[in-house]
Amino acid sequence: MSLTRVGGAAVNQIPLDWEGNASRIIAAIEEAKSSGIHILCLPELCITGYGCEDLFLSTWFVQKALDVCIELINYTSDIAVCIGLPLAWKGKVYNAVAVMENKQLLGFTLKQFLANEGVHYEPRWFTPWERGQIDSITHNEIRYAIGDIRYTLKGVYVGFEICEDAWVEDRPGIYHHKEGVELILNPSASHFAFGKSSIRYGLVLGGSERFNCTYVYANLLGNEAGRMIYDGEVLVAHQGRLIQRNDRLSFKDVNCIYADIDFTSKKAPEVNINHDDLAKEYEFWEATALGLFDYMRKSKSKGFVLSLSGGADSSACAIMVAEMIRKGVKELGIEAFIQKSDCSSLFSGIDWKNHTVEEQCRMVTSKLLLTAYQSTQHSGNATLHSAQTLAESIGATFYNWSVEEQVQLNIQKVEAAIGRNLTWETDDITLQNIQARSRAPMVWMLANIQRSLLLTTSNRSEGDVGYATMDGDTAGSIAPIAGVDKHFIRQWLIWAEKEKGYSGLHPVNQLQPTAELRPIEKVQTDEKDLMPYDILVQIERLAIKHRQSPVDIYSTLASDIRYPKQQWKDWIDKFFRMWSYNQWKRERIAPSFHLDDFNVDPKSWCRFPILNYSFDVELKELKSKV
Repeated sequence: MSLTRVGGAAVNQIPLDWEGNASRIIAAIEEAKSSGIHILCLPELCITGYGCEDLFLSTWFVQKALDVCIELINYTSDIAVCIGLPLAWKGKVYNAVAVMENKQLLGFTLKQFLANEGVHYEPRWFTPWERGQIDSITHNEIRYAIGDIRYTLKGVYVGFEICEDAWVEDRPGIYHHKEGVELILNPSASHFAFGKSSIRYGLVLGGSERFNCTYVYANLLGNEAGRMIYDGEVLVAHQGRLIQRNDRLSFKDVNCIYADIDFTSKKAPEVNINHDDLAKEYEFWEATALGLFDYMRKSKSKGFVLSLSGGADSSACAIMVAEMIRKGVKELGIEAFIQKSDCSSLFSGIDWKNHTVEEQCRMVTSKLLLTAYQSTQHSGNATLHSAQTLAESIGATFYNWSVEEQVQLNIQKVEAAIGRNLTWETDDITLQNIQARSRAPMVWMLANIQRSLLLTTSNRSEGDVGYATMDGDTAGSIAPIAGVDKHFIRQWLIWAEKEKGYSGLHPVNQLQPTAELRPIEKVQTDEKDLMPYDILVQIERLAIKHRQSPVDIYSTLASDIRYPKQQWKDWIDKFFRMWSYNQWKRERIAPSFHLDDFNVDPKSWCRFPILNYSFDVELKELKSKV
């Protein structure tokens, strides 16, 4: 039996890191060679990174990518490799894959279908290539073929589907199959989203069965440019059967796998495949940890600072940083983790061999996560206990101070200026907001001292309705949970306590969510201020993800007899009015991770006018609905 070893490698890239990106590509090629791989698929746009935005419109940038590509030819002896890059041709830019074998550049295959929904805006930068067309490009007086090209690599007939190409109905694989292609390679930059991997399996396995071929899929890895996280998934399928996959969401720079195929007999050996947990709770756990790690090290920061209120949102952020450290130390080893984090100066003189892995994680957490409970006269002992218990359980540094003096000083100055006292009856929002805003300067100071990232704890539900104080609880460098709803956060914290052993979450999970900004006798809770979070999530998904009108949503939800129809009208009315009033807040929320199948970030998914007529006509129609 004559076997051909085909493989794919995920790489963790950074925009504008020309030397680093090239070195990781070279490392992937060298690892593939040492593993005996004959044909290696690398991800889409891996020379530059996918998230380069309008840099793709710069002539010099695209030219630099081609120059790097040409240099990489020298590393392809005894192996065939495909490498993604932007390519300029006749005044337009294309999303291309360079195909190399034995130090020869065989040509450039160009992407035919461009992603243009959700977080993707590829037509802004790239031009789609017409199916079946082949032309040529000249570089340094050498002419190369470009277009819809099939290749013979290591004696195997090979075609390409580049990411979005595989997600459309009229996918290129249909035509490759008609031409007898034996192997389809799919270099991808497919962002992470809950449940997306299972859809991907359908495309890859379904493609290999439908086209009677072997199919190799290789995705980018890591938080590349700030908002998108790539899971680094690599899959090998053969005639409808998954025969190899890697571990997704790895902290490694390169993650390579392979499988052996007999293209003569069309058979592939049986192999044991690792388990891949696709549960939403687990995916959130893994993706956010990787997103935070890459954001920290790529921004050259020295850890995180968090205003730890004792509530659900800040506790979720704290757990994620702790898990980032635990996962990184276990996967990379303590010394490699510290070196990759570029935080060696914080740990000088420590002999890590004298400590268990659990002790190592707590020691690192004490330096990389600084937390502060910032009380006012309205704060309760329960939230202090919750915050302190959690911080101590994970090893985070914990500070406890009052900001009441700063709050009262600000109130007194304004009262003197306007000539009257502020009261809860006339100035409720003002008195709530000044407390949140008085907390921001203190934690910003901690972040500046440590050269750390200040975490803001906004979730998507708060972003929907503007239930947050600008320059207060929204102040920060990164909003790690702004892509998920509050209902999910609360469920996830219970899961993390029970399934992952974070016992320090127990006090958090016993509390009713509250901002603790009004006097205790007013009994403030988030859901009393807004609506039940599970209801908010239902309205949000119909309004934002499915873009339904208030009347459409009412028609969908009013059949739920748990609540009277007027209550449904009131909640829908409240959602749309708060949504439309608060677009300016969403424009100012710190960068957040895209985690779900939609989000409310106006820079990446949901654009909405800051100034608008607040759905007045549509909400009048809702009120008249029977």
